Amino acid sequence: MLKKFFLNLLSSFVGAWIAMVLFCVVAFMVVIGVAARLGGDDDSTSNTKVSSNSVLVLDLEGTIIETPESGQIDFLSLVYGDGVESPTALNILIDGIREAKDSKEIKAMYIKCGHPAASPATLNAVRQAIADFKKSGKKVYAYADAMTMADYFVASQADSLFLNPGGMIEISGLGGTTLFYKDLLDKIGVKMTLVKVGTFKSAAEPYISNEMSAPARAQLDTLYGNMWKYIGDAVAEGRKSLSDNSMNKAANEFICFQTSSQILKQGYVDRLVYERQIDDIVGRLVGKDGKDVKYYTPETLSENSKWGKEYNSKNKVAVLYATGEIQEYSKSGIDCYRLVPQITDLADDDNVKALVLRVNSPGGSVFGSEQIGEALDYFKSKGKPFIVSMGDYAASGGYWISCTADKIFADPLTITGSIGIFGLFPSAEGLVKKLGVTPQTVSTNPGKSISLFYDPTPEQLDVLQTYIDDGYSRFVKRVAKGRKMKEQRVRQIAEGRVYDAAQALSLKLVDKLGSLDDAIAFAASEAGLKADKYGVAVYPKYQPDFLDLLKAQGLDQLNIKIAKIVDENPQSILIRESANLLRRTPFQARMTPLAIRFN
Repeated sequence: MLKKFFLNLLSSFVGAWIAMVLFCVVAFMVVIGVAARLGGDDDSTSNTKVSSNSVLVLDLEGTIIETPESGQIDFLSLVYGDGVESPTALNILIDGIREAKDSKEIKAMYIKCGHPAASPATLNAVRQAIADFKKSGKKVYAYADAMTMADYFVASQADSLFLNPGGMIEISGLGGTTLFYKDLLDKIGVKMTLVKVGTFKSAAEPYISNEMSAPARAQLDTLYGNMWKYIGDAVAEGRKSLSDNSMNKAANEFICFQTSSQILKQGYVDRLVYERQIDDIVGRLVGKDGKDVKYYTPETLSENSKWGKEYNSKNKVAVLYATGEIQEYSKSGIDCYRLVPQITDLADDDNVKALVLRVNSPGGSVFGSEQIGEALDYFKSKGKPFIVSMGDYAASGGYWISCTADKIFADPLTITGSIGIFGLFPSAEGLVKKLGVTPQTVSTNPGKSISLFYDPTPEQLDVLQTYIDDGYSRFVKRVAKGRKMKEQRVRQIAEGRVYDAAQALSLKLVDKLGSLDDAIAFAASEAGLKADKYGVAVYPKYQPDFLDLLKAQGLDQLNIKIAKIVDENPQSILIRESANLLRRTPFQARMTPLAIRFN
């Protein structure tokens, strides 16, 4: 018995030792692979070989962001053994579709609907890329088990749209919900004091009111209505079986509760099939058996492209991404202390012939916006073309950094404007009283500083309003100079009001409706660069961390997962909003937080 015990113990040690050796060997090979990629040339591509008669697969699942971001470990996911998942980068997705269009080996596109999380302008950029792909004469098929409006908006460009016989389509309009916290703040004894300029500047309303103001509701009614009309027209353009009013009809008649047969009969889809049949259907499209069809993702095809990676080009158009809220000393969003040096470096780089600023921002810090704006003025002083391409949002501070561009391009579903400034000051005087705390302050200049423990005095409010008015005046002057308007005209269309791109175009707040590619081509032309004779370099340079490179090596078994966006409960919302308030500077050029989504 004792002998058997020692044999088992020895075998366990040997097994553990062998496993450790194997792990070290695999880890060493991974590190070598990662190091090789880290040491690669900036302009290098992977040159993935693509099989003939292959298909591009566009998987509409998960979050779509503007440009790649380094992932983070979700240690809880490691415990549960979940797999690898990362957001999709819009610029890589578009580049992959562009590569597929030009590839002789890619013969078709297959869209797999999967409920994408993205704003309408981002989805429209994908939809337009699909439309451009079709110009090559290649077919596009789309399939869904169940289809959201986001799916349907993109997939409406497909030549044939397939739905599971047990599936459904959810179309219920466009809108957003704003949560108001005044009653909650009153209950805990926190008072928010607002100073602002702009009748429509409603970003701070949730903290000082229990309901939306009439001007705020009016501007959103117009905004949503115009955007919804564009979406309906775009769907009808792609789906010839539908009329311009089909989206309203579907929403009003609760199409999500209709059977798949009814949906088919009304022309919203072309066929009812099960997913297992799709490979054969796509196979027939490219002359192969279903089991032999080779699928390639946009990410894979983009690795064969030099777009965005031509840092060594002597004639390059720099595409600089400014995405998120404008802040100072922040690891997320637009940190002016990181972006400003990037702009000045590009200005001083003789190889950079033009700049395209890709703006996707609702605004933020007035100070941060001013610093970025001044850096962009420095870039223009070098005599180089400065063009702006607007994404989902380019409002308030986002418009501040955009308005002096030589030309502004906006997606038809971009939200812009919101020319206004506000200051929001919290006071916990009521809270400390509820807690039984009595603040006592001694100061050389009593009442001359704003304290968290006291409500602002009328004198303080007058000073703050004067400061806000001055900031608003600087904002108006900047817009007037950049857009070549009279200040009086800017004031008429400002007032913190947000506009859809078509409105902004009519008001001359933007110059053209177009994509990022349109903006790049225009920038190159303005710089005197001939087509195909210049390189495109994306900034800030994406620096993949070790985890990203492990994922790129295909090591899904490492079970590293980026946490999904989950439904938030009231407690988490309150914590998040409180943290945001404390993190932000008091003076903001920021639009109303709009989580615009298909209802």
